[in-house]
Amino acid sequence: MDETTRVALRRSLGTRARRWLLAGTLLAGLLAAVALVAAAAPADRTFAALSETVQSLMSVVTPLFGILLVRDLRGAPGRVRVLPSVLAVGLPAVVIAVAGVLICAATLALTPTDVADEPWRHAPTVAVGSVLVQIVAGLVGTGLGLLLRSTVAAFTGTIVLPLGLFALLSGVPAAQPWLTPLGSVRNLLSGDMSLLRWAQWLCVLLLWGVGLNLAGAMALKRRGGPAGS
Repeated sequence: MDETTRVALRRSLGTRARRWLLAGTLLAGLLAAVALVAAAAPADRTFAALSETVQSLMSVVTPLFGILLVRDLRGAPGRVRVLPSVLAVGLPAVVIAVAGVLICAATLALTPTDVADEPWRHAPTVAVGSVLVQIVAGLVGTGLGLLLRSTVAAFTGTIVLPLGLFALLSGVPAAQPWLTPLGSVRNLLSGDMSLLRWAQWLCVLLLWGVGLNLAGAMALKRRGGPAGS
């Protein structure tokens, strides 16, 4: 790992504001898990059901870490590399995902009420899927952060664009898991993955993770910003 990457990793959670943002994200996940366990019917009290709501809720905030990381590049002196900042969003994404897994597991294990017959069904796959969901969310943030100068516009875009495309494809539901993050999130957090569903997630990663960031790096380079590699 070179020095540029180490600096980007430290920067990803290196300010008090970002640590508070992380704490607030995890607190929201915890409150959501407790509320779900209290309100859900016993059949819905499963690790997968909890994870779908908790991880989806926290993934709304995860892109903001990526947006803030690439925003730091705009004020950096000289020519700096984009790739380390794009990769560094993996740190807050993994922290959020793992914390969410622990929150859901602890909430389910400690609930004093009845739970489903198989509450831990697909739990390992759901745990892995949680990490993948947050990583893609973080990459959407870096991609739109590179494309849009405004932090507010970029963060709004991370919500409006995926949900808007999902809604546009409502008439073609078979296309949603291939083209939208939300479609693949539902599959990953259900834990019921097949070869086809893994292929769908890979397609979403290439479109929203790789493609969006490549487009952003090229746009930034044309504007005379940091180097794209």
